[in-house]
Amino acid sequence: MDINADLGESFGAYRYGHDSELMPLITSANIACGFHAGDPATMRRAVQSAVEHGVAIGAHVGLPDRLGFGRREMAITADDAYDYSLYQLAALDGFVRAAGARMRHVKPHGALYMMAAERPELAAAISAAVRDFDSSLALYALPGSHADLAAVDAGLTVLREFFADRPYEGTDVVMFGWSYEQLGGAQGAAERVSRMLADPAFDTVQTVCVHSDTVDAPALARSVRGALRAGGVSVEARPALAR
Repeated sequence: MDINADLGESFGAYRYGHDSELMPLITSANIACGFHAGDPATMRRAVQSAVEHGVAIGAHVGLPDRLGFGRREMAITADDAYDYSLYQLAALDGFVRAAGARMRHVKPHGALYMMAAERPELAAAISAAVRDFDSSLALYALPGSHADLAAVDAGLTVLREFFADRPYEGTDVVMFGWSYEQLGGAQGAAERVSRMLADPAFDTVQTVCVHSDTVDAPALARSVRGALRAGGVSVEARPALAR
C-alpha cells in the first residue's frame, strides 16, 4: 500500500504543513505546482527532499485560487481543466528533471479533485492532459468516481485512494466541512484505515492519504503505517512504468 501526502504548499514567506517530518514516513509526495499553493523555491525544495528520501514524486494540480487554497469550487470548462493540468505538470517536471528524477503520478487538489470525481467532462479533460503529457503517469482518484473511470478510458494507471485524515460516511469521504474532533487524532486515523482494510467495498484501494496541513500529521502518518502493518499490508510506492 502506498502512503501519499499533499505537500509543498508553502508560499513566499508563509510556511505551511509538516513537510520535513512527513517525508520519512510516506512513499509518495504530491507537490503543489503553484496554482492553489506553492512557488518555484518551494517546489524545488520539495522535489529535492523527496529525492533524498526515496519518495515517489507526483504533481498536485489545483485550481488557480491561492486565497481559497484551491478548496473552493470555480466555474471552469473542460478546456480550462486540461490547460490548468498540463501547465502545472510541465512546471513541476522541470524541477524533477533538474534533480535527475522522474515524475510518477498526478493528483488533483481539493475542489478540483472533487469536481473531477463528480463531473465526467472535467475528469476526461484532466486525464487527457496527463495522457498527452506522459501516459506512464498514474492518476490518483476516488474509487468508482468519474475521475477513476476517465483515467481508465484514457489508458492511464489509476491509484484508488483512501483518506486517513478525513471522516467517512459509509464509503463516502467527507472532504470539506468536517471538524478536527471528527478525525479522532492518530487513533482515529488508525481505526479508519483498519476499517478500510476490513471492508470489501475498499478492496481496490492502493494508496492512503495524509495531508501535510492536518494537525499532528506526522503522528497520523505513523499510526497509518502501524495500522497497515497490523493488517499484514506492506508499505511501498507504485513502481515507475516505462515511458
